Amino acid sequence: MVFQILRSYTKYVILVCVTVLVTAASIAQRAKVYQLTSPDNKIKVQVNAGADVTWAIDHENTKVLSPSAISLVTTTGVLGKNTVLKSAKSTTVNSKINPPVYKKATVIDHYNQLILNFKGDYSIVFRAYNDGAAYRFISGKKDSLTIQAEQCDLKFDSDYQTFVSYVREPRHAGDQFQTSFENLYNENLISAFLKDSLGMLPMLVGLRDGKKAVMLEADLEDYPGMYVALNDKQVNSFKAVHAPYPASEQAGGFNNMNFIVTSRANYIARTSGTRSFPWRAIVISSSDKELANNDMVYKLASPSRLDDISWIRPGKVAWDWWNDWNISHVDFRAGINTPTYKYYIDFAAANNIEYIVMDEGWSESTDIGKISPRINLQEIIDYGKQKNVDVILWATWYALNGRLDEVFSKYANMGVKGFKIDFLDRDDQKMVASTYEIARKAAAYKLLVDLHGIYKPTGLQRTYPNVIGFEGVRGLENAKWAPSDDVPRYDVTLPFIRMMAGAVDYTPGAMRNATKANFRAIHSMPMSQGTRSHQLAMYIVFEAPLGMLSDNPTAYMKEQESTKFISAIPTVFDETVALDGKLGDYISIARRKGSTWYVGAMTNWNERDLTIDLSFLDDGVYEAEIFKDGINADRDATDYKREVLRVSKKDKLQPKLMAGGGWAAIFQKIN
Repeated sequence: MVFQILRSYTKYVILVCVTVLVTAASIAQRAKVYQLTSPDNKIKVQVNAGADVTWAIDHENTKVLSPSAISLVTTTGVLGKNTVLKSAKSTTVNSKINPPVYKKATVIDHYNQLILNFKGDYSIVFRAYNDGAAYRFISGKKDSLTIQAEQCDLKFDSDYQTFVSYVREPRHAGDQFQTSFENLYNENLISAFLKDSLGMLPMLVGLRDGKKAVMLEADLEDYPGMYVALNDKQVNSFKAVHAPYPASEQAGGFNNMNFIVTSRANYIARTSGTRSFPWRAIVISSSDKELANNDMVYKLASPSRLDDISWIRPGKVAWDWWNDWNISHVDFRAGINTPTYKYYIDFAAANNIEYIVMDEGWSESTDIGKISPRINLQEIIDYGKQKNVDVILWATWYALNGRLDEVFSKYANMGVKGFKIDFLDRDDQKMVASTYEIARKAAAYKLLVDLHGIYKPTGLQRTYPNVIGFEGVRGLENAKWAPSDDVPRYDVTLPFIRMMAGAVDYTPGAMRNATKANFRAIHSMPMSQGTRSHQLAMYIVFEAPLGMLSDNPTAYMKEQESTKFISAIPTVFDETVALDGKLGDYISIARRKGSTWYVGAMTNWNERDLTIDLSFLDDGVYEAEIFKDGINADRDATDYKREVLRVSKKDKLQPKLMAGGGWAAIFQKIN
């Protein structure tokens, strides 16, 4: 009897085991595993397409990303779950992009690609580049889609150090997704990531062997921006978070210059069923300096939609707001008035500066059609044209929203050349779509766009090259109210992280420079942390097609030697070479325009000796005009020394950078 029971039990166990094995075999048979390698074979992407779609990345012998799930949750189903694979196709692309407004004239676009087509009218595209990997969903559905959530897990194999800029406390009405995108970097382990907080992209993770991984997104159109949060379901893992669609808004915020979201929907996007979704990318570097010269976002962005770009003129801008219109030694009362702006134009013309910005105050902030009675705008525009200086107007997104054609038409007809648009302070689907509409309509009126209070660039600058300025950075303006910021360290961190997304409108150029001990936050006579040469180097190190001169004309005329040097530096280049650098410590970059090279170097609050290897130069002799920290710059940060040398590609220069210091040079070839 006992034997019969055991025999029956054994049959049951065997039957259960066989059933489990068959089920597992069925799943294994259904799951497809693909491996995609970079053209240089150093990066390997493994894609598993089964019940879940996951991707994993290795760089040589370093594990970059452990298998991480990806999917799109819609109201009609989940793309990337319980998949049925229809076909797979692999291709190799090796082409060139010739950017009209960028840090180099040619971008090599070389990658291997895998396209997986699934039942349900959607695909996932994976790419492996020599410097990273990326994927995106593509939908071919006829009907519109409502996206409830997106799964983009980022799982690592260890508790690595991260550099992340957090969205802090809710800015308005308890809405977590309203922010100016201007925070410093927190440096902490994955396990110490602030709970219930959102991290902004780009985010950097330090891997083994000194390698770094930076998370980016690109081609963000008609879709909300991506944040990261700690993934409670997996150790050493992040999850994607997106702002839900704004269901209701009202005027509010700083001086009522925002539209504040008062409620949000239960979905993140409603969009066309036939479309490509944003790229999710990870850039991988073996050395820090590689991150300072990366083109991933530009490569992944949609190509330019403008046929005629002849009217797009990058250049420098004399800016009024940071210096509080505080000019002196004039016979009129300085401020927001016609004589003051003519004075800015005179200064710009004398120093070959292409533009002036008329910032807050030239019109009502919430009604851009009402010009201040202190301003004769047409007279200012016409005066500038006589001196080959054009005018860019500041405006709030609030004031422009719903009035783009009216406003752009009116001011373009007056001769205005662009708009600096501020206080967007969101990246939900509605706001992202608005930036594309702004860019498109501005281009129709041949207007430049400089976006402030804005999320990081994600490729709009390639799709619409008239967008030549992006903030999304904790720039020099914060010196007026944030004395505890460690600015020099931030200055040598953002080129390795934030600048990977694209240009930064940092607004450098302070002529009042201070040591760490002497720095003060002063509204009308603001100063910078670090040395004069640190400020000059920013015009080379920071990518900024629209380069602001933040200080006032009076200060620049007193410091004409520095001003002349700044005005001689282009804002777009033909070639960029990252010379050296260490995240958070120092950086040195060389950029070429024509046959002339420009080199900038900056350090944090630590003094250091650098070596500038000139092997990037062509054959022949160059005259080098150099601005370096003065011997007393540790006591007076305005102290610098200018020297002129003759050098060749065989030479190595060894500048000493003082605390918060810098070094800048122009190398002109001698025929």
